Amino acid sequence: MGVLGTMARHLDTIVGPGVLLLYPLYASMRAIESPSTLDDQQWLTYWILYSFITLFELSCYKILAWFPVWAYLKLVFCLWLVLPMFNGAAYIYENYVRQYVKNIGSYYGNSKYPHQQTKVLQMMTLDARKAVERYIDTYGPDAFERIIKAADKEARRH
Repeated sequence: MGVLGTMARHLDTIVGPGVLLLYPLYASMRAIESPSTLDDQQWLTYWILYSFITLFELSCYKILAWFPVWAYLKLVFCLWLVLPMFNGAAYIYENYVRQYVKNIGSYYGNSKYPHQQTKVLQMMTLDARKAVERYIDTYGPDAFERIIKAADKEARRH
């Protein structure tokens, strides 16, 4: 039990660098090279959260030293942020950060779309908004306006 016990006590030291740094670095490089911006959101959010965690640790290291489970809590939280099956960083962005960015107005302040289209885009999920933005960039704002009118007409029929 000596070797297994030692490995269990130092699991955060053994697994941590791979989970916290190596895999996110690799995934971030892949995200930069991919044409989609959705994976960029996941990894940018991860690095921001990781920076906040690191700043918190540096600021509170004397207090955290009294909590031996801190390293394991951090590891579990970062696993949730990193693993593709959870995409925790994207979840945090979509459900918490995005609403503050929208309220500040800097995210939509320089919108290249007319006001009515910007309002419709703001009501959509991130995935839907990206798809619509690609459609508008490809076919123009008039095509989007026709789709909105057709959807409105269809909704009134039902």
